[in-house]
Amino acid sequence: MASYWQIFISFFKIGSFTLGGGYAMIPLIQQEVVDKKGWLKENEFVEMMAIAQSAPGPIALNTAIFVGYKARGIKGVIFSSLGTILPSFIVILLIAIIFTDFKNNPGVERVFKGIRPAVVALIAAPLYKMGKSAGVTRKTVIFPVIAALLVWLLNLSPIYIIIAAILGGLLYGKISHKL
Repeated sequence: MASYWQIFISFFKIGSFTLGGGYAMIPLIQQEVVDKKGWLKENEFVEMMAIAQSAPGPIALNTAIFVGYKARGIKGVIFSSLGTILPSFIVILLIAIIFTDFKNNPGVERVFKGIRPAVVALIAAPLYKMGKSAGVTRKTVIFPVIAALLVWLLNLSPIYIIIAAILGGLLYGKISHKL
């Protein structure tokens, strides 16, 4: 069983070395809590991610809350949440203090532009792995692609897509149950 400090240090480490927000943290969280520590099984992680994405709030914090609770209950939630939040808080505080001196520096602008492709790759990698774990195949990959295109090209709210997916799943369940 994980100690409170192991939980805190794991999430502090993840929060400290992840650029690009919550989605970029997902592969690191998965590697740490599933592969290295064994606090969750692969299927538990995928189910937890679905809930974390659906719950209001930042996905990295929601994920930390679920992992902390699974590992050590309410106190685990406190340690995992603090571990996730503190690195960002410290960095933002430092940036706020010194950024006014560097905000128009061309070197700083180039660094941030250079980081963007790496962030996209960090987000794409867990999507692929979670898709495989969730049973997305070449046949069914069309559904997330269509959903992404509807959000991107038609500016359709993801809420409508989620409602349509729920209704479609219920309809598919009824039809397949009758057959």
